[in-house]
Amino acid sequence: MSESRPVKLFRNGRNQAVRIPVEFELPGNDAIMHRDGDRLIIEPVRKRGLVALIKSMTPVEDEFPNIEDSAPPAEHEL
Repeated sequence: MSESRPVKLFRNGRNQAVRIPVEFELPGNDAIMHRDGDRLIIEPVRKRGLVALIKSMTPVEDEFPNIEDSAPPAEHEL
């Protein structure tokens, strides 16, 4: 495990909280927390890439109309 540092726990309303020292700051505004035995693990939420986004999409079931529109002439045909 890398460096460690003692921190104080405090109350924020009904929630227990900890102030994260600057050297441990996470990027962004969102994180995921999970428990591993008596440890709490906090990880930054990774932005999804284009491949993950495409995999999550469902195919379009609608039929597209047949459009009879010829391509513009090539420059050498002008």
